[in-house]
Amino acid sequence: MKLLPNMPDADRPRRNIEIKARATDLDHAREVARRLATDHLGVLQQTDTYFHCPTGRLKLREIEGQPAELIAYARPDQAGPKTSDYHLVPAADPAGLLRALSSTLGVRIVVKKRREVFLVENVRIHLDEVYGLGSFLELEAVVGEEVDDERAHEQISGLLEALGIDGSDLLDSSYGDMMGA
Repeated sequence: MKLLPNMPDADRPRRNIEIKARATDLDHAREVARRLATDHLGVLQQTDTYFHCPTGRLKLREIEGQPAELIAYARPDQAGPKTSDYHLVPAADPAGLLRALSSTLGVRIVVKKRREVFLVENVRIHLDEVYGLGSFLELEAVVGEEVDDERAHEQISGLLEALGIDGSDLLDSSYGDMMGA
C-alpha cells in the first residue's frame, strides 16, 4: 500500500511543529486568539502522567469528559519551533493502563493543567494554566497532506508575531521537565 506524504498509519507517526512560551498576559493572548481563531474548542481539565522510558516520551493523557489517550512522542529540547513526531493510541481503560505502566515503567511526573484551545486553520493555540508552575502558551501546527513543515513554520512565526511572543519567552523543555522530573 502506498502512503500519502505525512499521512499517519500504524507505522508512521503524526507530526506537529510546535513552540511553548511563558505567557505573561494570558488575558491578552486569549483576546488575540479569539480574534484570529477559526474555531474555539473550549476549556479542558487535563492530567498528563509521564512514564519513564528509554527513548522519547510517553504519557497517558486524561481529559475530563473525553476518552483518554496514550501518547508516545519524540521532540528535541530547544527553544523556538521544533518538530514533534507522535503516536496517539486510544485508551479504553485508562485506570488499568495507568496501573500497568506505573508498575512496569514507573511514573516520572504528573502534570495537571487547565487548557483553553483555539484553532487557527490547522494550528492549535493552547492557553495553559499549569498547576504549580504558571501560565503558558503553546502553538502546535499540524503537518499533513495540505501543510508541510515549511508552511507550518511560517504559520508558527506569524502567530508568534500576532500574539506578541518575544524570543526570550520561548521555552525549550516540557512542563514535566520544568517541574523537576
